[in-house]
Amino acid sequence: MPATPQKFYLTTPIYYVNARPHIGHAYTTLVADTIARRHRLMGDDTFFLTGTDEHGQKIERSAAAAGIPPQAFADEVSAAFRTLWDRMGLTYNDYIRTTDPRHKQGAQKLFADLHARGQIYLSSYTGQYSIGEEMFIEGPPGTIGPDGRPTETVTEENFFFKLSEYQEKLLDLIESDTLHIQPESRKNEVLSFLRGNVAEATEAGEVLAISASGKAYVPGALRDLSVSRSSFTWGIPVPEPAASETQEKHVIYVWLDALANYMTAMGYGSEAPEDIAKFEKYWPADLHLVGKEIIRFHCVYWPAFLLAANLPLPKAVTAHGWLLFDDSKMSKSKGNIVRTETILDAFGTLLPKPLDGPGPEFSDEHWKHEQDLFATDILRYFLLREIPFGQDGSFSFKAMITRYNADLANGYGNLVSRTLAMIKSNFDGAIPGKGDAAQNDPSGWDVIDQVHKKFERYDFSGATQDLWFFLGAVDGLISSAAPWKLAKSEDPTDKLKLETVLYAASESIRVLTALLYPILPNATAKVWLQLGLGDIEQAAANGKLKDLKWGGLQPGTKLGPLGPIFPRADKGLAQIMTDIEASKAPKSTLIDELNPTLPEHHDSNDPAAGPRTATLAEPNPGAFVAGSHAVTTERLHTSHTDAPASGPFVAAALATATPDTPQIAIDDFVKIDLRVAKITIAERIPKADKLLRLEVDLGYEQRQILSGIAEWYTPEELIGRRIVIIANLAPRKMRGLESHGMLLAASSGDNTKPVLTTFPDTEDLALGSRVR
Repeated sequence: MPATPQKFYLTTPIYYVNARPHIGHAYTTLVADTIARRHRLMGDDTFFLTGTDEHGQKIERSAAAAGIPPQAFADEVSAAFRTLWDRMGLTYNDYIRTTDPRHKQGAQKLFADLHARGQIYLSSYTGQYSIGEEMFIEGPPGTIGPDGRPTETVTEENFFFKLSEYQEKLLDLIESDTLHIQPESRKNEVLSFLRGNVAEATEAGEVLAISASGKAYVPGALRDLSVSRSSFTWGIPVPEPAASETQEKHVIYVWLDALANYMTAMGYGSEAPEDIAKFEKYWPADLHLVGKEIIRFHCVYWPAFLLAANLPLPKAVTAHGWLLFDDSKMSKSKGNIVRTETILDAFGTLLPKPLDGPGPEFSDEHWKHEQDLFATDILRYFLLREIPFGQDGSFSFKAMITRYNADLANGYGNLVSRTLAMIKSNFDGAIPGKGDAAQNDPSGWDVIDQVHKKFERYDFSGATQDLWFFLGAVDGLISSAAPWKLAKSEDPTDKLKLETVLYAASESIRVLTALLYPILPNATAKVWLQLGLGDIEQAAANGKLKDLKWGGLQPGTKLGPLGPIFPRADKGLAQIMTDIEASKAPKSTLIDELNPTLPEHHDSNDPAAGPRTATLAEPNPGAFVAGSHAVTTERLHTSHTDAPASGPFVAAALATATPDTPQIAIDDFVKIDLRVAKITIAERIPKADKLLRLEVDLGYEQRQILSGIAEWYTPEELIGRRIVIIANLAPRKMRGLESHGMLLAASSGDNTKPVLTTFPDTEDLALGSRVR
């Protein structure tokens, strides 16, 4: 009796409809599609959800600026996302909108259940409001906001959720990996937020609590959270009986509303038997895929809501990094947002339409779809290959063309074309006998096992590197065997050698193609057909791509019609894409007709968000970090004074000379805040030979620091080190990235290796401890 398929339910963030989709959104959704395709071919009952978040004050005001109702505004922008996903051939199973009646019903049920359980209460909030930036910020009355103007004190009646009651429970769930957060740096970030400022509390002599795993935390660091708003109306109304407690009409806080989509799409809130069965089958989610800027909402607020409602928690939350364009974050204000449509239109031209014929496959509509799928493969391959998942990555048109030509046109495509062409000309278009190739694959190692393991870890970059190492081995086999020479020989031994090498090459193509299918679904479908193996989608559904073993390609299999897979791209294509982007007028569509003074994104400080949930200061108070959901890549920062470039801080001058440095008073010295930090992430920055991007854990927060030590230290040898940083150095931008801090090091002279000031792990010293 066949085993029951294991269910796998994954979600993308639901994208905020305040701006058109771009490649930042596409990146997340392409990753999700890749994961979904792999789980399906492994035989799992897979459900892939995406959609849009459509409520909040920002949408209400944007719609007013465009002169249309909020629903019409949301309809058009949401349709732009869904149309693009369909154009790219993404295999989502459902598309949820927070304006859907089914979602409204489920979100109101969640609110009502929390209220009935005593987890929501009515109170008021007073905070400092920046009129120019439309957001709450931390500080006393009259604080200068991000717009350079004094804030106003605003008081608003809200319903509050008892988030403060879940600090210890959340710590235990995350520390034990019951709620699994990836990558480790994001897990540490969430834990730091939940634990509070342990170092500062210790200095102040406060009593700390200890979690189940033995880690100290500050009790009360997590505060209750506002879960309603009464200053605008574009949202889901607070349901009865809570609604009767207030004079004003309240709408549900955007994050409580939006996060509920993961359940409402599965039937939560419905009494229909089929919806109840669906929810019981698929909930909880196996994977929430999110951008790193919204990790706190998914790993603090969301599990707390579920715990309070006595509902199962998602199994894992995985966060990816930001996508940079030419080493700078994409930003509408900078005008460097890259639209996915530009890439589809430009790369699609590499696949010319064939001469007209009688069938529907020759129609303009069909061929445009083929071109879109072809270009989508190129984009998804580039993003998955170039960007180590979980880290920030760089995108440029030139880099994409270079990678395409090197790996796909000259690599995979060339291997397929020349191998199958030789089989056609020498063996009448049928796969030759196995010969000696029956025993060993040409790589000499188990690429199948290696790639499967890396897919399981979402190491797409590592998996593709392994596949191209294998491809290189096959190319090496062909070059050394020189089958074009063997084909001309009359020697029977050479004939056997020719069969052996061409079988090994074609079987390698089969293995490569099966492993590449989740990443290159359209291209691999064409190769599968050329190998004479039929429909790759059907093969995936039937489990034929799951248990790959060497030697599965049967001799005598007739090849399908041959043709080029990846025509070479001219470098001039980069300029074409640049020109396409430049030609798009800023206000050419409704989606662009947003008030340019409105911020693109909001976080927990936004007026749509409610009060802060902890005593911890934000790393950048007042910053917008990709809004309610999405994987947008813009981050608007408050202005800062210039600071020295991050890099080694020279703590000692030349040993042979008396330092000629100005003296400072003790009052100046105490202004320098030196803290113990641990390096959790270290990686090179594209096109910056001397810089490393570091993420450090200070115990009470995560920091990003750019340091000019790349010529002396490799990223691998830095991860895990406990170092000393200047923690109160004003942030500055380099290479489009913010650096907030500086490492402390010593060197014996110019151009000599700086030696970092470090503490061994054996020292009983908490992260964030002050160096005196």
